[in-house]
Amino acid sequence: MTDLSHLAQQVEQLTDAKVLCIGDVMLDRFVYGSVTRISPEAPIPVIRVERESAMLGGAGNVTRNATALGASVQFLSLVGDDLPGREVMEYVAHDKGVEPYIQTERNRPTTIKTRYIAGGQQLLRSDNETTDDIAPATISNLSALAGQLAPDVAAIILSDYGKGVLHADVVAAAIEAARSAGKPIIVDPKGSDYSIYRGATVVTPNRAEAEAATGIAVNSDEDAVAAATKIITECGIENVLLTRSQDGMTLVTKDGDALHLPTEAREVFDVSGAGDTVVACLASAVAAGSSLADAARIANVAAGIVVGKIGTAVVYPDELISTLHHHDLMIGEAKLMPLDRMVDRAERWRRKGYTVGFTNGCFDLLHPGHLSLLKQARASCDRLIVGLNSDASVKRLKGDARPVQSEAARAAVLGSLETVSGVVIFGEDTPIELISAIKPDILVKGADYTIDKVVGAEIVQAYGGKVVLANLEDGFSTTSTIARMNKGND
Repeated sequence: MTDLSHLAQQVEQLTDAKVLCIGDVMLDRFVYGSVTRISPEAPIPVIRVERESAMLGGAGNVTRNATALGASVQFLSLVGDDLPGREVMEYVAHDKGVEPYIQTERNRPTTIKTRYIAGGQQLLRSDNETTDDIAPATISNLSALAGQLAPDVAAIILSDYGKGVLHADVVAAAIEAARSAGKPIIVDPKGSDYSIYRGATVVTPNRAEAEAATGIAVNSDEDAVAAATKIITECGIENVLLTRSQDGMTLVTKDGDALHLPTEAREVFDVSGAGDTVVACLASAVAAGSSLADAARIANVAAGIVVGKIGTAVVYPDELISTLHHHDLMIGEAKLMPLDRMVDRAERWRRKGYTVGFTNGCFDLLHPGHLSLLKQARASCDRLIVGLNSDASVKRLKGDARPVQSEAARAAVLGSLETVSGVVIFGEDTPIELISAIKPDILVKGADYTIDKVVGAEIVQAYGGKVVLANLEDGFSTTSTIARMNKGND
């Protein structure tokens, strides 16, 4: 029986992890819209574009996952000398946990994958890329940097998407540097010839990749062991972690030991990017001092969480710890979270086709007026986020005698309500920063305001969102309730 508390303690140590990720970065673009008709020109749906977003994909998603877990990452990759390449560089620079070593090659396009989504379903994906060999000078630069950076980290990731960065010479240089420095090297492989990764500590193929590399159909635990053993013996790999979708994972070591891990997924929405999560978590845990078996267990839990999300998502330490402790939380998440986490959650809700609403307030003493506002707000959207004034903010707005309840207590009460999907605390006098970051589809405020007086209304309306004014329950306010309480004590 796995000691879940022991694993949870190891998750807390992931902030000590320092890894080097080498691989193919790409730009993942998402175009969202609605489909109401078929084109008169061809039997295809016409998507009315409503909004677009972008994020790092490929090896970039590996770095996103590693830094989300708390690790620090040195990132070695390649982009084209073009606008998408500069966009990639901006996203990398925005992640404070990443130290970039991104090379640029002229006349080589940056890889872009664009997904068109309507009603929570992906209609089409378009790829703009080349798989031609990278230039000799670039190979030399990448190989030299791999050798220079390897001694400074605790683990090395090769994230191979077959777009050119992991040329055989670069792979050989990285593995040689890792072995010389005594550092483990974890490979998310591509193609069917794994001998290119000879000397690697672990490779992490999925079922289809393992079958292509070995010719063995992986339909059982025994098949998984046979395929992994063939990779180890024929390709000179020390260990194999074979991911098997609904059948979990199998870790086979060079000593012939096998560990079968059942799937941890509660509900599967999207498996895209799950391999990135596995390799990032595995490498980060090993870098933080976990054994390979414990690192595989943690990565298995992380994979179970991430497939419950939409798109190329990431997993956070508190989600891992909550799941390890068997907390009954929706996809391993509590309702109260910081702004960056709330932005991530709101984006995932929208990818599922949900509308996201937002309202805010002090909610000091919850009364029927509050409940009515929240009920109306939730009726206008699929998921409702509540911005909650911090204690310091309430004190500035309401006076030194307020709040009556602490922000932690007020957040706990709000989070217990079925109408509330998420709570984020803000310290400013207005929620303008929250609204700008979350970009709610619906902004809700009480009818004692007019739309032109609602904070954030112009921002929401500018991108096509709506402002809803909720009816107020007469006779209810926190201030009047406190006044009546004080009068009764006189």
